Amino acid sequence: MSDKKIEPYGSWKSPLSTDLIVAGANAINQMVLDGEDIYWIEMRPAEGGRNVAVRRNPDGSTSDINPAPFNIRTRVHEYGGGSLLVHKGTLYFSNFDDQRLYSQVPGSKPKALTPADLRYADAVFDETRERLICIREDHTPKGKEAINTIVALGLKGKDGGQVLVESYNFFSTPKISPDGSKLAWLSWNHPNMPWDGTELWVADFKKDGTLGKATLVAGGKAESIFQPEWSPEGVLHFVSDRTNWWNLYRWKADKIEPLYPLEAEFGEPQWVFGMSTYGFAADGRIICAYTQNGLWQLASLTPNTGKLEPIELPYSEIAGLEISGNRALVEAGSPTEPYSILLLDLSKMSFQLLYRSSDLTIDPGYISIPEAIEYPTTNDLISHAFYYPPTNRDFAAPEGERPPLLVRIHGGPTASASTTLRLSHQYWTSRGWAILDVNYGGSTGYGREYRQRLNDSWGIVDLDDCVNGALYLVERGLADSNRLAIDGGSAGGYTTLAALAFRETFKAGASHFGVSDLEALAKDTHKFESRYLDNLIGPYPERQDLYRERSPIYFTDQLRVPLILFQGLEDKVVPPSQAVQMFEAVRDKGIPVAYLPFEGEQHGFRRAENIKRALEAQYYFFAKVFGFEPADKIEPVDILNL
Repeated sequence: MSDKKIEPYGSWKSPLSTDLIVAGANAINQMVLDGEDIYWIEMRPAEGGRNVAVRRNPDGSTSDINPAPFNIRTRVHEYGGGSLLVHKGTLYFSNFDDQRLYSQVPGSKPKALTPADLRYADAVFDETRERLICIREDHTPKGKEAINTIVALGLKGKDGGQVLVESYNFFSTPKISPDGSKLAWLSWNHPNMPWDGTELWVADFKKDGTLGKATLVAGGKAESIFQPEWSPEGVLHFVSDRTNWWNLYRWKADKIEPLYPLEAEFGEPQWVFGMSTYGFAADGRIICAYTQNGLWQLASLTPNTGKLEPIELPYSEIAGLEISGNRALVEAGSPTEPYSILLLDLSKMSFQLLYRSSDLTIDPGYISIPEAIEYPTTNDLISHAFYYPPTNRDFAAPEGERPPLLVRIHGGPTASASTTLRLSHQYWTSRGWAILDVNYGGSTGYGREYRQRLNDSWGIVDLDDCVNGALYLVERGLADSNRLAIDGGSAGGYTTLAALAFRETFKAGASHFGVSDLEALAKDTHKFESRYLDNLIGPYPERQDLYRERSPIYFTDQLRVPLILFQGLEDKVVPPSQAVQMFEAVRDKGIPVAYLPFEGEQHGFRRAENIKRALEAQYYFFAKVFGFEPADKIEPVDILNL
């Protein structure tokens, strides 16, 4: 006989408080191997979202390197990444406040290497010529689009760098051959995003350090190349989706050779710099990560024999890989473990846990384990998602009651849901909610064709897949049709708003820095995404009609359910005006609505107090509109029209 307390779904008491969640939660942004030392970047909500370089010495001791207020974060492409390089004990990093590149020897003060108004990312060290080579984004031309180039930077001057490669809208991943004679890089132009089509180039260095004539190795407008990498023998490798799947290839004797054809993804959408899914061990093996059906696997590939051997780890998500010699750093997570840093000994194939991004130890009785599901959707297609059931060892719901369901929409929209332990998910499930984390058509991890389902159809395919996923759970008796909610951030916020305006399935929604006006977004956003919508909707202004037809702001007359909006007031990706316009329109209709703006936050919340407030406020809002009493004491939210 069960000794669980019987309480309605949504009102269960949970030990996972927001204070507990934000107190021990840091994010891992980058990992670096430098000799015997190991470095990583921690994003710390408790320090206002500051990014700190942490060094782990061979004896296991750790120390922070960059002193406050230095914050290691670049704004190239606004999303950043690739903000730290360590070479023989010297750190080179971008500082968030002024975007200047600094050098620092641990124990000394950082020294500026570059002038203001220029941004840098993805640096590599050119040992032959004692300099850095990196991506530069120049914002000095007033009233014009920023200019992206690949530049060489001296280690003493502050001239901004010598341009090596130009004339494309975007560049990434400069890689120098082991003998220092060649440079490989990726480039692409508007309207493509890097997952649509990129080009892989190689050029020889000339005696003066500039580059000779470049050779196009692979790629184009309809082929996405990811992570060029030189083997220790000087053979160029890369990932391409030319067969629908991001697979591994090498360029040898001017010929492209597939290394291991597999219906799996060895690459990811390049939203940030510094991404890596493979590298070379000292014995020539390729240590690689790939995903199938939403789950990740680490493996060892012997290129000349084509043999792929799994490396068994108790993790289902791999977010980063850094390899040097016989050592590998892996950022990995699982449904019961937060993202952590593992150190692999590639000669023994053993691993050591170095760091957990959260220091919480959670009783398994409060952890909801996701189930990968497939379900039918529009046009006789299949969509993917992860289902999290309500889970709390202390409580059960009254017989016959079905749980409220929160359908969660990832950002991007070219991205994917993760199976790693997310305390923001467990906050809900341990209180009696079910969650459906949707990988709608357009998400990554299921091949190029699945990713391109969203082309010309953003605001249609994603809505259908979210609605059909919710109805699928209702039909299975796993959700209450009268308590279906939806939330998402950024592009997920758009899907949330569109679902409330254009569908009648959901009974409430929460938009975090979401898009309400697609036309305004096309006119006012940063360079990296300024033509993103050309492929997702249509060229602007030629297809202005589509932008208006799919913008929730123009159809608030069709919106009939409660809505809460969250917005960072320094957001350069989705301007705050988008949330304000939606709030005012819903308020004027007399529908229950709340708006919470956050000073000092950008695209995504980084400060502990704001993360806490947003999570609690959304729970409070849904509790009020669905009529249940939370077990926690939560600061009230000003809900208009309730």
